[in-house]
Amino acid sequence: MKIYFLGAGALGCAIGGTLAAAGSDVTLIDPFQAHVHAINRDGLRMKVGDAERVVKVRAALDSKGLEAPDLVIVLVKSFHTRSAIEGALSIIGPHTALMSLQNGMGHEEILADVAGREHVLAGKTYVGGVMLGPGNIIAGTQGKRTVIGEFDGRITERAKAIAAEFERAELPCEVSDNIMGVMWDKLLINVSTGALSGITGQVYGSLYAVPEIEATAIAAVAEAMAVAEASGVKLSIKAPRDAWVMAAQGLPYEFKTSMLQSLEKDSITEIDFINGSVVRTGQKYNVPTPVNQTLVAAIKGIERRMEAK
Repeated sequence: MKIYFLGAGALGCAIGGTLAAAGSDVTLIDPFQAHVHAINRDGLRMKVGDAERVVKVRAALDSKGLEAPDLVIVLVKSFHTRSAIEGALSIIGPHTALMSLQNGMGHEEILADVAGREHVLAGKTYVGGVMLGPGNIIAGTQGKRTVIGEFDGRITERAKAIAAEFERAELPCEVSDNIMGVMWDKLLINVSTGALSGITGQVYGSLYAVPEIEATAIAAVAEAMAVAEASGVKLSIKAPRDAWVMAAQGLPYEFKTSMLQSLEKDSITEIDFINGSVVRTGQKYNVPTPVNQTLVAAIKGIERRMEAK
């Protein structure tokens, strides 16, 4: 399968590199010139558990001159989704599938608006990644599943083909007939750790050592679950603490959430698509979300401070 990754940060490289190592025809597309150059010159260096390997995979700064692939996986930062897909319309062929594996909610509507809903299917992944430097990442892939699906619940041939490609690379992947439930399940994971890690500056190991952080995380997840229930979403996660526990499973002590990684680079975060989406949906269904509102406010304050530097 010919697969392009639109956005080749830590997560795009973790999944893309694993697929490439298993024989998929992968191209990583990212505007970070030093990163693209390092991958093309030296290969992608991946730390997986205690092992390290170098994977030969193509990288490009943009999609110019590339043929239409079977699949485009979108992994840019949420706030770049529209501009990224508008700039890549030339590679969306008649039969190209377009799938977001981004954190949070709302990306699929943007992709459908720009490229056409017939191209878009949804997915969520529990794979993680940390960028160590250009062409060098930690890949949290071991035992981490990816779930994909069509919005109407059909189990289609294109979804099954994508899942098979992931499975061939030993990336657990399943096709769901309840993808909205899956997306909300993953949102609960992001809600539990992202903002709190960013606000406190803690990696997973130290984050999970503070009881007060755990209590706040569980309260935030409980709000999100109440919002999901009010909107008619069927969750598989049954208790708020389960999301907190699941978030760290299989990840090393030093693992950093994407929100913390963004703040450490003085970049704005995806808070509007994570805790912010809980707040907005809560307002729609008259479900109070004070903990998530507070987390959004704190992250927005940090972003404002960075802008003032």
